[in-house]
Amino acid sequence: MKKWTRWEDYVALICGLYAALATTWTAQTASSTSLMLIFGILLIVSGVLNLSMPGTPWLEYVQCALGVLLFVSPWIGMYTSHTGASWTSWIAGIIAAAVTAAAFKPATEARHHRVMPSH
Repeated sequence: MKKWTRWEDYVALICGLYAALATTWTAQTASSTSLMLIFGILLIVSGVLNLSMPGTPWLEYVQCALGVLLFVSPWIGMYTSHTGASWTSWIAGIIAAAVTAAAFKPATEARHHRVMPSH
C-alpha cells in the first residue's frame, strides 16, 4: 500500500476539516464549538497520519472511534437542538466512521504483507 493514496483517509480528513470549519457558519453553543473543533482537528490529524503510514491498523481504529465520537457529540454536548451543528456532527461523523471501517481489512492485509515477507 502506497503513501498518500487511500481515498478513505482523504474522506475522513475532509469530514474533520468540514466539522471544524462548520463552527464558523452554523449556530453553535460552547460545547458544540469545542467538540466539533476537537473531533474535527483529531480527524484531520488521524487522516494525515493514516495517509503517511498506510498499513497501520490501530490508526484506522482510532480514526473510526473519532468519527463515532463526532457522531455522538450532539448528545454528549447536549446540542441536538442546534440543527446546523448537530446535523454537521452526525453526517460528518458517520461518513468518517463508515469509510474508515471500510479500510480496516485493506490496512490489516497491508500490515500482514509488510510483516510477513513472501518466500
